[in-house]
Amino acid sequence: QVQLVESGGGLVQPGGSLRLSCAASGSIFSIYAMGWYRQAPGKQRELVAVVMSKTSGGSTNYADSVKDRFTISRDNAKNTVNLHMNSLKPEDTAVYYCNAILTPTGSSPPRNYWGQGTQVTVSS
Repeated sequence: QVQLVESGGGLVQPGGSLRLSCAASGSIFSIYAMGWYRQAPGKQRELVAVVMSKTSGGSTNYADSVKDRFTISRDNAKNTVNLHMNSLKPEDTAVYYCNAILTPTGSSPPRNYWGQGTQVTVSS
């Protein structure tokens, strides 16, 4: 069984910074990508940032709304992914979800896994 556990959310003032962390554990054979999504009240879940595995090129992709403010990083050895968020705005307020595309065993197809979500609130 695979688990994704997030940490690091909270309340921050506009212009402030936060770091989110996510650790994947359990039966993991290979991780193709790890990333972060967010969902604000009344809105659909949206991609924030994703980082591909080294074997898949190691590239990163960001939502236009967070480019130049957020940075995603991954520790392949520890199966963790971090999201450094700077210059936070009230519109960044949402529940942030960790996501991983991985294969639990060498013979299984890639599957999507989600964390339980962590609240980020940007308010003065």
